Amino acid sequence: MRASGAEGAEGAGGDRTPVPFAIDTRRSLPYLIARAIFTTVVGGWFRPVVKGRAHVPLEGPAILAPVHRSFADFAFSAFLTRRKLFFMTKEEMWRIRPVGKLLLALGAFPVHREAADREALRRAQEVLERGELLVLFPEGTRREGPAVGELHEGAAFLAARTGAPIVPVGIGGSDVSMPKGRRIPRPLRIRVVVGEPIAPPPRAESGRVPRSGIHSTTEALRSAIQSAYDEARGDFERA
Repeated sequence: MRASGAEGAEGAGGDRTPVPFAIDTRRSLPYLIARAIFTTVVGGWFRPVVKGRAHVPLEGPAILAPVHRSFADFAFSAFLTRRKLFFMTKEEMWRIRPVGKLLLALGAFPVHREAADREALRRAQEVLERGELLVLFPEGTRREGPAVGELHEGAAFLAARTGAPIVPVGIGGSDVSMPKGRRIPRPLRIRVVVGEPIAPPPRAESGRVPRSGIHSTTEALRSAIQSAYDEARGDFERA
């Protein structure tokens, strides 16, 4: 699966040995402590302001689909809900063993970004089938500029398979705080806007989801992310 989820994930994932991963839905004490430390540090540094938090479902599967302009973007999903989150992270992060163990404990699993990754897709689908929240960047990788361009179709593909709605998320200011090449983010207030959930692609009478449904849902998601991003950037620029 390219980046965060093109439909090419149906292809082979190569000869890599998958990182062990088991879905743990418990909000255990170690997890709660780690989350509290994480949100305290990130909250103090970025002071995120969230609009539209009520659009994140309180139960059941859903895909959170943020815009991606900074390495720090993944951190702001923790402020959208108290529910446990699961997310894909580039497999290079697992080269540092302590970091890999921490990521696994927090619900992350690796994705091979340069080729089809069937294992990552299987894990993402399993997360949603268990009724959990999946964070997925439909742009695939960090991009630049105010326009949300063509998206990978992984979010719509997973929504079609699992019935999970897709929640668009705009993040304003992260590209200023931590653009590509910057190692330490500037302390800056971040604006996050959560849009209304997008329903999964409808099924035909045969029970299958037409390819056109995947395309139209992906385009609707692109438009929704653009609207959320425009609002988040506007709030940031007026601050």
